[in-house]
Amino acid sequence: VPLLPCFPHWIIAHYFSLSHSALTRSSFTSISYSYPRYPYNASDKREFKSCKFSLSNSFAQPLSMPELINKLKASADGGAELLDLYHNHNLEYVPIGGSLDLRRDIARIIYDDELPAENILITPGGQSAVQTAALAFTSRGVHSIVFTPGYQSTVESPQWAVGNAGVTKLRRRPENDWQVDPDELRGAIRPDTKFLILNEPYNPGGIVMDAALQEEVVGICRERGIVILCDEVYRLLEHDDAVRIPTMANAYERGISAVTMSKPWGGCGITIGWVACRDEDMVQRMVDVAYFGSVCPSRASEIQGRMVLRVSDAILRERRDVILENKALLQDFIENRYSEWFRWRRPNAGAIAFVKFVGPWTSEKLGDHLAEAGISVKPAYCFTDSVEGEVEDYFRVGFGERKMPLALEALGKFVDDHEESWRAVMATNGE
Repeated sequence: VPLLPCFPHWIIAHYFSLSHSALTRSSFTSISYSYPRYPYNASDKREFKSCKFSLSNSFAQPLSMPELINKLKASADGGAELLDLYHNHNLEYVPIGGSLDLRRDIARIIYDDELPAENILITPGGQSAVQTAALAFTSRGVHSIVFTPGYQSTVESPQWAVGNAGVTKLRRRPENDWQVDPDELRGAIRPDTKFLILNEPYNPGGIVMDAALQEEVVGICRERGIVILCDEVYRLLEHDDAVRIPTMANAYERGISAVTMSKPWGGCGITIGWVACRDEDMVQRMVDVAYFGSVCPSRASEIQGRMVLRVSDAILRERRDVILENKALLQDFIENRYSEWFRWRRPNAGAIAFVKFVGPWTSEKLGDHLAEAGISVKPAYCFTDSVEGEVEDYFRVGFGERKMPLALEALGKFVDDHEESWRAVMATNGE
């Protein structure tokens, strides 16, 4: 059965046990449960795996261990304590929820000590953070609201909980700058709606809502006691600090922030993420879920995470510089050099953008041809289970890496080689 590779063993066990029950008990039909049949981007992973030029990666410039150590040694205290800890730590289990030293660092550096360390739960990456929160709060007859197109876990994870009362998917639209529509949100709420997932800054659009919209959404949920899980993996990569909004954990007493070190800091291989929440009882519910899933992260990863946080400002500054340089190139590419073929809502956060192809192909067909030319992108089907309407013309590009300009030039050559045939097709079709 093609399940997500990062799924905890107990979720897989749930699937097989429930499937067997379906054969033996008619009461199974009363259980609301939907396992992920496949990752949205499963075919994308296969088709673009060997591409020479990547425009599909969504993280900031990857961090290397030598770079991290050099930055640590150049810091005010030289990092000797952390380097010694890394080389001499023992290999026993860390506490469920993560070691206190890492949680304290996160509380101080990310949340300005407005959250105690005990209100932070460490997970092995951001994927586990989202799943843990969703599974903790969407069973027992809870109806959830999510937004699409989006990163698959933020769209589908409530459906994976046994006993959930269903999920309503609301559209984010380009004509609304990919923003959440608060009126549509109000209209989708039911008496049993108790869970909402946001993704701010938004993947794949690369756009963050403003503080006024955040306050309005929080107000809607506060009136009804709805938990908000916000995937904040691109926070701290805003293109201008002025557009940064508070973390959901800081903004709302029933808000949960989900974070990973892979996106802002480029620490993908560290595989450290976390959830943070002001409500201690809510934190305990997530700890109880984690107990049967990933249990605890690697101590070596925790120490690497502490190293990253110790020199966070320097890492983030360099990553954002790369993003802004590449964004300028991409902006010229879309708005000037190849404006005949591409449109976008200019991103203001993260290392990603959702781009519209206005030629004669869908984004899926464009992706197929780009893969043949050794160029990878993320077509619309990577972000929704229902590719329909205008969204089928969109594809995501990533521009967080230093090598991105080479991939963009390869894309330009591809357009140069095909635009005459595109014009001929569109003229024949009367477009």
